[in-house]
Amino acid sequence: MLLTDGIREERLKALPDWAYDGDARAIRRTLRFADFAEAFGFMTRVALLAEKADHHPEWSNVWNRVEIALTTHDAGGLTERDLDLAAAIDALVA
Repeated sequence: MLLTDGIREERLKALPDWAYDGDARAIRRTLRFADFAEAFGFMTRVALLAEKADHHPEWSNVWNRVEIALTTHDAGGLTERDLDLAAAIDALVA
């Protein structure tokens, strides 16, 4: 179920490193690491979380930078699944 604007805004307060992209109906975060190996290791840990949740990010990696977008395509926008995965991702880098 898609989140209402109010619920989305309230829940994103707990995820301050994520920004809502209205055009993509997604939340986005960019992370920077010391080098490629550290970035790739992070992506591997996220991949394991995503596979377990059966919810996969849109992402890209260039050297030490990882850009992530989360949206629920079959729902047509942002759902609790995206916010849950964002919180799990944040816990990996805390």
